[in-house]
Amino acid sequence: MSFRTDALDLNAIATRVVSALTTHRQIAAFSHAPGGLTVADAYRVTPLLRAAFEKRGEKIIGRKIGFTNREMWAAHGVQAPIWGYCTDRTTFELGNAPAQRVSDFAEPRIEPEIMFGLCQSPLPSMDEPALLDCIDWVALGYEIVQSIFPNWTFAASDTIAANALHGVLLVGNRHAIAPRRRAWRHELATFRVELYCNGRLRQSGGGAFVLDSPLLALRHLVGLLADDRHNPPLRAGEIISTGTLTLAMPVHAGETWTTRVYGIPLEDIELEFEA
Repeated sequence: MSFRTDALDLNAIATRVVSALTTHRQIAAFSHAPGGLTVADAYRVTPLLRAAFEKRGEKIIGRKIGFTNREMWAAHGVQAPIWGYCTDRTTFELGNAPAQRVSDFAEPRIEPEIMFGLCQSPLPSMDEPALLDCIDWVALGYEIVQSIFPNWTFAASDTIAANALHGVLLVGNRHAIAPRRRAWRHELATFRVELYCNGRLRQSGGGAFVLDSPLLALRHLVGLLADDRHNPPLRAGEIISTGTLTLAMPVHAGETWTTRVYGIPLEDIELEFEA
């Protein structure tokens, strides 16, 4: 099937993406078709995905930023971060989340991430202290990402059209920003994490892996949206997941993943997977 990027075909792409995300069935990458799919066109698919989610009763509650870890760019053929929507059916409190079923995703991978809760709308002109004033709370949690394209083979435009590979967001304990704003700013850029599977160290990383700081990842997203006439800017009340603190790791049934944290007053987190 050929995919031209006129309005009708963009609707067809959105329909295929929603179907693939719902059924966990993989499809061919759109960029491989004659004419391909550009990044600009992919962000025209994003509002169609939002409309489809809302039509089936989902509420948009935030955004996830992807590919903020530059070490992932070459492996996946991308050159800059991307973003997608999180809804009330894909976002949960980590403390209340049961074991995740790998069968609910297409080739799932786990990512420990810093998440922010916005209390006001950030602007592109804001520096880091001003951005911190827009954040109510910070948490450490997990995003389960997935690829509806086989073998995680895609172009950047494909990932955008696939809602930035979002699967599920699991938000850990929330900590207020205001009482220690200056300390958070320093710690977000310097803290370290270790990611373990069944007690074995699999990855190391930290805040610097996320565009040098999760706060800078947020600023990047604000800038992207300022130049986007098809998608709305961030609003107060949104949850923003800022990108993986380590390389994303494939997950399998029977595994328990643990993230240990150093240099920031956030709790270690753990997540189990079942078939």
